[in-house]
Amino acid sequence: MDIPLEKKRFTPKRIGIIAGCIIIAALILFVLFSSTGNSKLNVEKERISISEVQNGNFQENIPVNGVVLPINTIYLDAMEGGRVEERFVEDGAMMKKGEPIIRLSNTDLELSLVNQETQVYNLLTQMQISQNAARQNTINKRNNLTDVENNLIEAKRKYQLNKKLLDKGAVGRQDYIESENNFNYQKEKFQLAREVLAQDSTSSKQESQQARESYERTRKALELMRRKVGDLVVKAPVDGQLTALDAEIGQSKQKGERLGQIDVISGYKVRAEIDEHYISRIFTGQRGSFDFNGESYALEIKKVYTQVSNGRFQVDMHFIDGVPENIRRGQSLQIKLALSQEKEAVLVSKGGFFQQTGGNWIFKVSEDGETAYKTQIRLGSQNTEYYEVLEGIAPGDKVITSSYSNFGDIEELVLE
Repeated sequence: MDIPLEKKRFTPKRIGIIAGCIIIAALILFVLFSSTGNSKLNVEKERISISEVQNGNFQENIPVNGVVLPINTIYLDAMEGGRVEERFVEDGAMMKKGEPIIRLSNTDLELSLVNQETQVYNLLTQMQISQNAARQNTINKRNNLTDVENNLIEAKRKYQLNKKLLDKGAVGRQDYIESENNFNYQKEKFQLAREVLAQDSTSSKQESQQARESYERTRKALELMRRKVGDLVVKAPVDGQLTALDAEIGQSKQKGERLGQIDVISGYKVRAEIDEHYISRIFTGQRGSFDFNGESYALEIKKVYTQVSNGRFQVDMHFIDGVPENIRRGQSLQIKLALSQEKEAVLVSKGGFFQQTGGNWIFKVSEDGETAYKTQIRLGSQNTEYYEVLEGIAPGDKVITSSYSNFGDIEELVLE
């Protein structure tokens, strides 16, 4: 006798289909729930940073890196090329102005100096010979003038005497005319001798002046050549510390080649690099500050280098109220450079939230501190510690300022 079998209502196949439908429905509901903006995420308070919005003094500033440098640096270049023969000091030595550093040799330059000296001495000898000859010539002309003058006096005496004797009939007319002609001749000769002497004096002065000028030019050329030879000994131009000395004995140096530098260590300055984005807002007189050994020190921009390299430009800053003790050349400083005057503003602490939100929104904590939700905000300027809040949150509000990188598109946080 056959026994009728009862059909099962929930077969494994049917159960699998029902489970799959439930999972798909759950996924659809999750997607719909997320898209409606009602998504939540549980977050432990210990893993986030909560800051209170406050009202306070605000000054826009930017952080810049600076390096301590000597107040002035004098570069040492080879004025004349040559071979390094002697090195008087080592790199890092403290120098006094005029102290020798290295000595170069240049046989061509030294030979030129000898030739120049010989030329000067020859010219001087030649000039002395010419002056002696001119002087002797002048003496001869003066003696000749004296003789002519004496002859004129004698001719005049005879002429006047014969004139008187002619009136008395004591001499013949022929003797009188002869004495008169001789007198006129001696007078013209005397006048000519005077003119010759005057011209000789003018000519001698001109020749002497030309000789002196020629000698002076040659002498100056000799002095210049001596200085060029003297430049083979490189000396400290100022008091300071010798650094970056690059000269070894036997090494050849070209004219104009860098040999080292002298750092004037009577004071220091700071050279800072700034992003080119701020180049239109940087000018001389702007101030910055930095902390050193627990104290704050002020700096002021004295020079702006407008040349941009790798997206950055440089400025030189000087200490305002004295240089910190124990500060050293090459030391790095973290400087807050002010871009505006102080003003009253609503402030929120800087944090990692800005990287995800761009400053357009922030998670604001509810009054009971149990949840945090997205709030639209608008930020203004910033400094190394705060953002200036223009709208969206007010003093006393609490906000999450740590990074939002793990929150995704969550609209609300549940704080545990």
